[in-house]
Amino acid sequence: MTPPDAADLVAALIPWYRRHRRDLPWRREVDPYRVLLSELMLQQTRVDTVVPYFERFVARWPDLASLAAADEEEVLREWSGLGYYSRARNLLRCARLVAEGGLPSTVSELRALPGIGPYTAGAVASIAYGVSAPLVDGNVERVLCRLDARSEDPRGAGRAPLWARATELHRAAGDEIHPGDLNQALMELGATVCTPRAPSCVRCPVAAGCRAHGQGDPLAYPRRAPRRRPTPVRGVAGLLWIDGGIVLGRRPAGLLGGLWEPVGAEHPGGVEPEAALVAAFATQVGVEIEIVSRLGVVVHTFTHRRLTTIVYEVRGSGAPTPKARYTEVRIVSDPESVPLSTLARRILAVGPQLGLPLAAEGS
Repeated sequence: MTPPDAADLVAALIPWYRRHRRDLPWRREVDPYRVLLSELMLQQTRVDTVVPYFERFVARWPDLASLAAADEEEVLREWSGLGYYSRARNLLRCARLVAEGGLPSTVSELRALPGIGPYTAGAVASIAYGVSAPLVDGNVERVLCRLDARSEDPRGAGRAPLWARATELHRAAGDEIHPGDLNQALMELGATVCTPRAPSCVRCPVAAGCRAHGQGDPLAYPRRAPRRRPTPVRGVAGLLWIDGGIVLGRRPAGLLGGLWEPVGAEHPGGVEPEAALVAAFATQVGVEIEIVSRLGVVVHTFTHRRLTTIVYEVRGSGAPTPKARYTEVRIVSDPESVPLSTLARRILAVGPQLGLPLAAEGS
């Protein structure tokens, strides 16, 4: 069975998309800023999770100029719970770089901006500006691998052929099909029909030409090399209340830079967790503590690490001051008022006096 013809795929896909596309807030008003914001939020995050964040974000900062004037801590606070906070920091950097002239329209210029890779650049260029720019995200990857029954790992040797196939589809679309519609149709198909574990081939507009469907085994594709297991890491965290507030530290940089968290640390084997926590408070915020009780355990997976954190209630003496790990320390009565990492929210949710809603896993 030969790979399906590109023109036939486009001819079947576009009418289907126009009939069945979801009503999403970033599709109601096509604007480069809204496209960029939605694409950054959607990276590694489900659509139903993103929608309320997107709506709150554009209500507060409706355009690049207003976002460019925003304080980073406020931006991170609005992002709190979405995870992968480098996306928010890069978005703010982009806004400050292009606030006056607006986002550029070419893929090469977009890729020169912080945090914008080939996929995001293709999305903004095609959807917002009508540029014929292919893109391959996880949904498109899955659709194309199944259509052609590709045997190569799409994250390795099969990556370049996928982009070539996406480019072929754009050439077949010609000038009559909006490039953004083609890209969104491929993404929509992967998100709603050609799903990872339960593809609905009976609803698929291109099933007749799909090689994986013809073989009777769409779940065999994409054929990826096994992911390596996350490295197990142990940690401790302490909830210290002072004058009705909880002690939080702010990290200066790195994965969780600019975000607030309860005081804690990773602890190596051979060290008792209580001793590791006592040392963390002394070296990080200059407070001598004693353990009151063990509150629970939080297991949180980063990309390559699985962190198991024991959470304690502690009491201490002395005024907290920022030391080794933190640039700032505060006693916060309302933790929702500061930007928290997802891990920090989950640790705080263990505290009986806080009752914060649990966030989904993410950085």
